[in-house]
Amino acid sequence: MALKIVAACVNCWACEPLCPSQAISAAVPHFIIDAKKCTECDGDYADAQCASICPIECAIVDGFDMPLNPPGSLTNIPPERLAALG
Repeated sequence: MALKIVAACVNCWACEPLCPSQAISAAVPHFIIDAKKCTECDGDYADAQCASICPIECAIVDGFDMPLNPPGSLTNIPPERLAALG
């Protein structure tokens, strides 16, 4: 399965140079991952490099549409508290 960058992406360019398979490219309105090239860094790194550098929660998802950086994972704000602030 390949990873996917979704609309939460802010085009910060952090992920593109780290991708060992060069699967990430700029697109409108946000970056995209070429599913044919994406290896999820398997065999190269323990963690997907795009997700390890991404500063935006929920911007990169796996093949099951589960975010690699789920809500609260980068901010340490529990999702329930974020919803209450909303």
